[in-house]
Amino acid sequence: MKDYRLFLIDLDGTIYRGKETIAAGVRFVKRLEQAHKSYIFLTNNTTRTPQMVVDKLKTHGIKTDVAHIYTPCMATVSYILSREKKRQSKIGIYIIGQIGLWREFLQNSAFEVTDFNPEYVIVGMDTDLTYHKIQVAATAIRNGATFIGTNADLNLPSEKGLLPGNGSQCAMIAASSGHKPFFIGKPSSVIIDMLLAKLQFSKEDALLVGDNYDTDIKAGFNSHVDQLLVTTGITKLADIEGKRQPTILVDSLDQVKL
Repeated sequence: MKDYRLFLIDLDGTIYRGKETIAAGVRFVKRLEQAHKSYIFLTNNTTRTPQMVVDKLKTHGIKTDVAHIYTPCMATVSYILSREKKRQSKIGIYIIGQIGLWREFLQNSAFEVTDFNPEYVIVGMDTDLTYHKIQVAATAIRNGATFIGTNADLNLPSEKGLLPGNGSQCAMIAASSGHKPFFIGKPSSVIIDMLLAKLQFSKEDALLVGDNYDTDIKAGFNSHVDQLLVTTGITKLADIEGKRQPTILVDSLDQVKL
């Protein structure tokens, strides 16, 4: 395998499935540490803060810190601020999501949460999604607000099987508003490009590691970063027959030689 300097590692389906630990994924991270390789946990999950992700990883046997976590919440804030560099006034936003998304925006004084003519509607995973939230979001988008989806995951792997994801929520709002969202998280190249710029690594240095062909691997395709697909989560070998193949394909991360 190429001597990669930075590993961008997915979580759900790669390191764990809900409460279930994927032991080979944990061993892989520990081998990276022993080899003094740089890594970042690149998740599409917006329901947790970076510290909550750190705490969850600890329950699966991985000790890390928030400097090793990057989420679509963080990338979405950076993306909007990059569009509003010359802005002097507050940026009006309407948020659908949970604590990970809310906290990332509320801790930045550039933003003001409002349901009256927001300039941006930001949609992340919300297990308490209501008709009212959909109605406010769709109305704001029809009135000109920019529709941003933190990620396009239609389903999420868990110990209970596949659960509806944020992409399914965004599809409902898109159908109601008549406008498609601009996605930040995987498979968009936006989150990869922002992370590499932040860390000052080149695309040639990085390897994206994940279990989902439609998010993780396509993010690699879209951002021109090499990919490693492990079949411990959503995507199985049969699912990618006849499709563009990832750079590396394994049944277990134990098979990866560093």
